[in-house]
Amino acid sequence: MGSRPLIGVSTYLESGARWGVWELEAVLLPAGYPRLVQRSGGLAALLPPDEPSLAASAVARLDALVVAGGPDVDPVHYDAERSPRTGPPAHRRDAWELALIRAALDAGTPLLGICRGMQLLNVALGGTLVQHIEGHVKDVGVFGRHDVRPVPGTLYAEIAPESCAVPTYHHQAVERLGQGLTASAHAADGTVEAVELPRPDWVLGVQWHPEMGEDLRVVRALVRAAS
Repeated sequence: MGSRPLIGVSTYLESGARWGVWELEAVLLPAGYPRLVQRSGGLAALLPPDEPSLAASAVARLDALVVAGGPDVDPVHYDAERSPRTGPPAHRRDAWELALIRAALDAGTPLLGICRGMQLLNVALGGTLVQHIEGHVKDVGVFGRHDVRPVPGTLYAEIAPESCAVPTYHHQAVERLGQGLTASAHAADGTVEAVELPRPDWVLGVQWHPEMGEDLRVVRALVRAAS
């Protein structure tokens, strides 16, 4: 078997997590993310929050970057007032992941944003977010499913040309697209479900959670771009 590309995946930083007799501050990532990378042919490397000035150095060691899902993006990053429906800020994670995204864009490193990761990609490029939408969460802590329709002629449409049901859990969404981004999939209610930059760069964001399903096509395409 040939060498597998190294895919960095950003992580949570939680104030307390319990395992065995311990309850400590912890760097966490749902196992679905590294498993998705592994099943798609890549090697997964976890990227806990660090100093933003180190992001370019981290990205230089990677073949591709995945920015994972997680808490709401602080509206300060897109010059908006905080809605009462927006969750508490994750300052260190916001700063680190925005720096990772900008470093990947500068370096031409293949980049996939998942849920929060797609929203951060949009914000990094000057876009804004809707701070609350209805109908995209089945129940608290329960993933739902709904169909997404690809936009013909886009990178995403090449990866998944047909409408398909995807695992979904989000209450925020793209409002104004960031500079250069194209919407490449939509939900039935018009919500932007995928965004991308024009090629030759491989930059894609998806609003849903492929790590919670069986469809490997998006991450396999990322791995191919990183190989």
